[in-house]
Amino acid sequence: MTQEEIIKEYFITHPNKDIAHPEVVDWVTEEYKKRTGSVLRDPDRAIRKMAQSGFLIKVAKGVYRYDPDHVVKRDLEDFTEAQKEEIKKRDGYKCVICGLGPANGVEIQVDHVRPKDLGGRAEIDNGQTLCAKHNFRKKNYGQTEMSKKMFVNMYSSAKKIGDTETLDFCAEILSVYEKRHIDDHIIWKK
Repeated sequence: MTQEEIIKEYFITHPNKDIAHPEVVDWVTEEYKKRTGSVLRDPDRAIRKMAQSGFLIKVAKGVYRYDPDHVVKRDLEDFTEAQKEEIKKRDGYKCVICGLGPANGVEIQVDHVRPKDLGGRAEIDNGQTLCAKHNFRKKNYGQTEMSKKMFVNMYSSAKKIGDTETLDFCAEILSVYEKRHIDDHIIWKK
């Protein structure tokens, strides 16, 4: 039995009911241990993934519903291991927000700038490294990453194709980051 199977079982036996995370997590954690003798790993993430894939409907923060008439299959793109490594290398193996990484004892994760469930593709330019803390905040506060790194990447892309209007726009914003010493660990190559 997989983690996904037991979570699906719970929702399928409670169709069209708005269910908060704690109710699901408590039941599936206990039931999984009874059936397998193993500990369930990160059921919260599995539930969010089911909503992203279209199996569940996200009703509110931490509240989901299974509606058998509205299950959709979304093709969500995950980064390959090679893409993840390229993104980590590009970002210096550090969180693009706080600048911390494995050298500081901080785990970094590869994140979609534009989330998968909003159509974000598994492309290098749509990837960034975040520490677990900032990845959690982004997911739970519904933020789209608007850090200096995003403008640095946009500047670089505009430079490659000769888009002077976007270059000027990004340069103006990046100069404010520099003036205010925000995210100074992220280097902007003019």
